[in-house]
Amino acid sequence: MREIFAGLPWWVKWVAVPIIALVVFGGLIASVVHFVIGLLFKALVFVALVGGLIYVVRRFMGSSASRSDW
Repeated sequence: MREIFAGLPWWVKWVAVPIIALVVFGGLIASVVHFVIGLLFKALVFVALVGGLIYVVRRFMGSSASRSDW
């Protein structure tokens, strides 16, 4: 691979090739980033909902410790 880029100017290696890669694989990169961000958001919502549920259950269990209908 180094032999291919050996005689080329610096701007081909560091500007043109990455731009071509972004044009060719841009949709794939965007969809992967979108999937990862969506997955992280869903995980955050899941953690918040489970934490809220635990908080609510502990609050009601603590205030109604004398009740045995739970």
